[in-house]
Amino acid sequence: MAILYALVARGSVILAEFTATSTNASTIARQILEKLTGDNDSHVSYSQDRFVFHVKRTDGLTVLCMADDASGRRIPFAFLEEIHQRFVRTYGRSVHSAHAYGMNDEFSRVLNQQMEYYSNDPNADRINRLKGEMSQVRNVMIENIDKVLERGDRLELLVDKTTNMQGNTFRFRKQARRFRNTVWWRNVKLTVALIVLLLVIVYVVLAFVCHGITLPSCLK
Repeated sequence: MAILYALVARGSVILAEFTATSTNASTIARQILEKLTGDNDSHVSYSQDRFVFHVKRTDGLTVLCMADDASGRRIPFAFLEEIHQRFVRTYGRSVHSAHAYGMNDEFSRVLNQQMEYYSNDPNADRINRLKGEMSQVRNVMIENIDKVLERGDRLELLVDKTTNMQGNTFRFRKQARRFRNTVWWRNVKLTVALIVLLLVIVYVVLAFVCHGITLPSCLK
């Protein structure tokens, strides 16, 4: 499994490229760039014998690589995503006015390093598999939102439902607090009543005992 050639271009103007083997990949890559018309973003692959040219086009910037057909699609496109981010982060707006091969001296080394990493380092596949799983979760979330919109619900209604839920939660908490206070006061009143009752019983018992003791002396 290997990525053998890569380039970064603005339209048909190649800004940087690197090849790890002697092939006609550069000639075929130029033909592919000429076929990419319009400004729409795209992710496409072109088969050529035992090799596949993978192309990522975003915001007018095209990143292309050639890999053997055993590489599949996940790793080459992860490589293209990495190269696109590094290139934009490094050169910013200058990519829109740079001359042909204007970044080649510096960025060809980056292409070489990343081609080596994504071709040989097993960690690249682990990281990209994780990225792919996260992307699937994101796609599911978007699909769920689309299904809601297809049912005719509006986002404003979803916001209103959320607000109503928050209001209901607030009212529930308020009622629960009021109920706890009511129960607390009821327990306090019951405790006071029991204490008073016990005092009355004690008073009556003491009065009876006292009366029982003094009664014989009164008969004398």
